[in-house]
Amino acid sequence: MRLVWFRNTVTRRQARRTPSVVSLLAAAGAIGACIAFSVDHGPARSATDQDWAPFVLVAGLLLVGLVADEDRVLSAVGTWMARRAKSAVTLYVSAVATVAVVTALLNLGTSVAFLTPVLVYASRSRGQKVDLLLYGCLLLSNASSVLLPGSNLTNLIVLGHLHISGGHFLARMAPAWAAAVLVTADGVGVAERRTLVGSQRLRIEPERPVLGVGIVAVASVTLVVLLSSSPALPVFGIGLAASAIQMSRRPELRHRVLEALGLPSLIGLFGVAIALGALGRSWSAPATLMSHLNGWGTAFLAACSTVALNNLPAASLLAARVPGHPYSLLVGLDVGPNLFVTGSLAWIIWLRASKGAGARPSIAKCSFLGLLCVPLSVAASEAMLYLTKLL
Repeated sequence: MRLVWFRNTVTRRQARRTPSVVSLLAAAGAIGACIAFSVDHGPARSATDQDWAPFVLVAGLLLVGLVADEDRVLSAVGTWMARRAKSAVTLYVSAVATVAVVTALLNLGTSVAFLTPVLVYASRSRGQKVDLLLYGCLLLSNASSVLLPGSNLTNLIVLGHLHISGGHFLARMAPAWAAAVLVTADGVGVAERRTLVGSQRLRIEPERPVLGVGIVAVASVTLVVLLSSSPALPVFGIGLAASAIQMSRRPELRHRVLEALGLPSLIGLFGVAIALGALGRSWSAPATLMSHLNGWGTAFLAACSTVALNNLPAASLLAARVPGHPYSLLVGLDVGPNLFVTGSLAWIIWLRASKGAGARPSIAKCSFLGLLCVPLSVAASEAMLYLTKLL
């Protein structure tokens, strides 16, 4: 029996509310980028070269996620996970491990775009509330993104100055990554512990995915992200081709494609990132401030900056010059977005993927969970960085 009740779209009332905020963001980004290029072309061009890849990659992942969902690939995986898990606790542990590994290897955007609907379907298949796995997916994806350079494209912005190998970065960040994942998983699990009691596997027929474009697109993106050091353009090309094939068969999908991309949001954030990146290259105050902070101060400044600026523009501003504590900066930039919806593009992807799977995510509740987890996660990660310096 197909899980059709999971597939709800945004209501007309929500659609009417969104454009005003999105339009303001797009206008702010366009104005900021124009001002940056008119004031000093050099820093603005440098910031553009540093920041374009994350936004192109995210657009491609959103398109692939939409096509995979249309072919029921994601709901099939979610149903399979639910049928295999012996209990809600087992399902949660397996979900934590899956999110941590997928984020580390395939990038934060891939994890949120693909695993959010999978975990929603898995929760519903067990007859339990979706909150634990729904909110856990976003919070754990952000927390898990400090392990490898490609895990979070914010990492690539900061590491552009350091010229270190992926192996060196992995060795340096592995203890901090483990601490962030475990603390976040424990925090969400404790806060949503009632979800772990009383659920049961329902007698639902396994979802049967369409063996076609969706599976090919997901497999292709996985290979590209794993094997390519610059996956943005190939992933976008795969997403564009897959969505074009689907639209040729079902023209009514054009509206869903445009909605899934959310181009005004992406363009607005890209413009803001360019403006702040140019500012950081021309204005010495951010670098001067960070030079007076230790690792702990750098991490918490970065976490707060993600809420005020979004993590990609914040990285562009704070890493415009070589940072004194780059690993601490990354802990704050990667884990800090769990505090609020303005923190990262992952929130936007997560909200769209959640609603596409029929869930009704609460920004207030997710932020509350973030407020519980982020200070402890950042502190635990910083403690690991401090201890490894002594070894």
